[in-house]
Amino acid sequence: MKTSTRSRITLRTVALVYLFVLLVVPIGVILTRTFGDGFMAFYESITTPAAISAFNLSLLIVAIVVPLNVVFGVVTAIALVRGRFPGRGIVQAIVDLPFAVSPIVVGVALILLWGSNGWFGGLESLGLQVIFSLPGMVLATIFVTLPFVVREVEPVLHEIGEEQEQAAATLGANGWQTFWRITLPAIRWGLTYGIVLTIARSLGEFGAVIMVSSGFPGVSQTLTLLVHSRYIDDHNTFGAYSAATLLMGIAIVALLLMTLLDRKRSTTS
Repeated sequence: MKTSTRSRITLRTVALVYLFVLLVVPIGVILTRTFGDGFMAFYESITTPAAISAFNLSLLIVAIVVPLNVVFGVVTAIALVRGRFPGRGIVQAIVDLPFAVSPIVVGVALILLWGSNGWFGGLESLGLQVIFSLPGMVLATIFVTLPFVVREVEPVLHEIGEEQEQAAATLGANGWQTFWRITLPAIRWGLTYGIVLTIARSLGEFGAVIMVSSGFPGVSQTLTLLVHSRYIDDHNTFGAYSAATLLMGIAIVALLLMTLLDRKRSTTS
């Protein structure tokens, strides 16, 4: 169906106004209030001990979550694409569960499982505290980022098929040799794209993490929790805007990486 020039202009105008109101205006307000007192004030706000600790904790969670999700995601994607086993549909549904369940519900479920009165609460008597500490925050982040690697690698495996892997097996390659020399190079762009998405979501997660974190500065406070604490508890709006700007900068870097990877994947496919 052909559309007139007026219709195209109208649609583009509506889309631009929509994006301007929802994205440009809020971002502009945050940047204006962040840098209104100069760059040094922003720098001092994001280099306080609490901010540095929150940033380091966020990076630590990413460093733990990403490798675990890579291993699980690749294995799960291969099993779903190459395997035929009972309960395959259930596994597919479980992978997509984080898209359907609210992160707050995830946090509550973890408390019911790992809290002092939960099913595995007895671990605290052994010196392993999960809830309101780093392990609980890692578990919450792993759950909410679970689908990204799987859903980015799975279509690539469908696209490349099994011919090269079968040829390698015919020539005498074992399973590990086939994976490292055939499968992994073929899925590298999808895997990298999934890793970038996992990093971005891990850094920006709030709902699930706040439920299983004590929120104490320097102990179990991530960047997102720092923004919440400064704005709600300390009424430090400038500090909250500064921390939010730091998070936004990281998100922009992740977006640029995804754009570059998508172009690279398009040119090499």
